Amino acid sequence: MKRMRQIVRELLAGASLVPRGFAFWRQRPGVMALGMVPAVIAGALVGIVLIALGLNVEALAQVVTPFADGWAERDRGVLRTLLALTIVAGAIIGTVYTFTTLTLLIGDPFYERIWRAAEQQLGGFSPSPVRFWRSFGDGLLLVLRALGYALVTALVGLIPLVGSVAAAVLGPVLAGHLIARELTTRAFEARGITAADRSRLLRGSRARELGFGVATQLFFLLPGGAIAVMPAAVVGATSLARSVLDRAVLDRAVLDSAALEHDAGAPPPQT
Repeated sequence: MKRMRQIVRELLAGASLVPRGFAFWRQRPGVMALGMVPAVIAGALVGIVLIALGLNVEALAQVVTPFADGWAERDRGVLRTLLALTIVAGAIIGTVYTFTTLTLLIGDPFYERIWRAAEQQLGGFSPSPVRFWRSFGDGLLLVLRALGYALVTALVGLIPLVGSVAAAVLGPVLAGHLIARELTTRAFEARGITAADRSRLLRGSRARELGFGVATQLFFLLPGGAIAVMPAAVVGATSLARSVLDRAVLDRAVLDSAALEHDAGAPPPQT
């Protein structure tokens, strides 16, 4: 029970970082406004693709089912209607990850300015020049991870009876993890922390990371929410990275203290 309360507190602590990030609009409104641009561009691109798909989904269903041309009209119609609905459902699921991935890729140079301003505002660390434009490999890894999450969510959605509900829960969780992981990269990289160490640090604060990421993703589901929330999420991710690092330092200090106490209480070695 105590463990469950601790997890809930961590989830809420992570989620609270998103609305707290909105307070940064008062300090740096110009920088924050610039951070809305990537979400606008990504939203427009995704919207164009969805509209085009919706207008041509019936034709697409016919193209991929040529074997049904000789079927009875009713059977052919049922098959192609089900396929069209499946394509639309898959596109909706994929939109969650496509939009997130596009926004993160497009927004890298925009979010760098917000992160730098947030670090200066929080104090205690002077950002040095680091590479913020993603390499081809970094971008490819982000895309592959998003595609993998989308595939997992789609497969879960196929489970009879509970699949749709499970996918509706799993989608924001995986997308939230993706957001939290990517938005904290700047703060970790600027401190010389490797990718492997970043993963280890985030695992140590998994509930807080998910609370932040899922809250951000849920804001995305509101009309216009993604455009407004992304700059605040960058600020929140900066605070998240700092809290994760502070916890790691505290845990290390506790372990070192416990080791010293153990050594002090150990019997002297036999000679």
